[in-house]
Amino acid sequence: MENNRNWAGNYRYSASELHVPETLEQIQEIVARSNRIKTLGTRHSFNGIADCNENLISLQKFNRILALDTKHNKVTVEGGIRYGDLCQYLYEFGYALHNLASLPHITIAGACQTATHGSGDQNANLASAIHSMEVVKADGNKVVFSRDQQDGLFAGAVVGLGGLGVITKITLDIIPTFQMSQYVFDHLPLVQLKDHFDEIFSSAYSVSLFTDWKTSTFNQVWQKRKLPDLEHAEVESEFFGAKLASVPRHPVPGYSAENCSEQLGFPGPWHERLPHFRMDFTPSAGEELQSEYFVPRKDAYQALCAIDRIRDFISPHLYVSEVRTIAEDNLWMSPCYKQESVAFHFTWKADWEAVRQILPMIEEQIAPFHARPHWAKLFATPPAHLQSLYEKLPDFRQLLLQNDPQGKFCNDFLKNYIMEKR
Repeated sequence: MENNRNWAGNYRYSASELHVPETLEQIQEIVARSNRIKTLGTRHSFNGIADCNENLISLQKFNRILALDTKHNKVTVEGGIRYGDLCQYLYEFGYALHNLASLPHITIAGACQTATHGSGDQNANLASAIHSMEVVKADGNKVVFSRDQQDGLFAGAVVGLGGLGVITKITLDIIPTFQMSQYVFDHLPLVQLKDHFDEIFSSAYSVSLFTDWKTSTFNQVWQKRKLPDLEHAEVESEFFGAKLASVPRHPVPGYSAENCSEQLGFPGPWHERLPHFRMDFTPSAGEELQSEYFVPRKDAYQALCAIDRIRDFISPHLYVSEVRTIAEDNLWMSPCYKQESVAFHFTWKADWEAVRQILPMIEEQIAPFHARPHWAKLFATPPAHLQSLYEKLPDFRQLLLQNDPQGKFCNDFLKNYIMEKR
């Protein structure tokens, strides 16, 4: 298989064959005759969650918009479409999605299957917008999981970790379009979160805090404000001790802001402000690794203080760390299942040996808060402990067995963390 690495270059896929189908019938035929197969999106996973030692199926040509339902405020798309491409279409017709991740380059199916998220106290992860999805199962037949069904399995399938089959079609809830402005503030002391956590994170539609952990301070606060109209909203020059930035910033200190979304309060479309990076640039600090952990919102400040205690070990190997809030959901394998959450994201320099030694240190510090790792990023959490963090995991395991009894979509990652009881 040519081009057998992931987006960041840190993972090499082991499949012998890569299929790039153009029709539903081709997907069904490929799946039906394969012994083992997994689906690839934009390859933005940093571990083996999408790997398979036999066949990989890419949805890069399954990227069309199929229908816009203006009566019920829904859009139906193929699973391989990227958020950036869908967003431009929705904007032109006066619609929006409730939220976006920091990158608009990722596919909708891949992002939702791994519970990828954006930020905002009232904003659940991207998968929460799914109303229904069509999946090609192991036997090549289609099945639809819908919020309208009464069997309750929809909540298990939406964050399916690629284990149910190939997601060919997705219907998403959409909302009326809106305008946003974005401001950045410099140098917010960590201690401000002790008494002002809710005020800080509720100050805008979406709020992100960035730090390189060199000090007990957040280098930047990114506020994404939803506007009622195009008027330039007033903004204070100081925010809990942080100073309003006068020039655009990149989250990684010292990098050019050229590839970042518009800042300095200039109003613009929702899809050009919610991501941190612009669709027409490759968003990277260079080769990088990523990890992320979710903790209950009520424990967030104490968990950040725990990480701060080991920042001298973290900072030499880090590009930047981001802190975001995510609303709870009812999706079985979402790290935010029945839990208002705060995510701690780490973008590491491309030194796996160093990162491999740091991750257990971080996980030890935040273990008292029952931290859940992001499914598609790098972590060291033992399978038994990871399984204990998900009360619906036994039901999810049964759902996978019902839809794929021979384990055609089950790879080493799923065997290790989901299917083998610990």
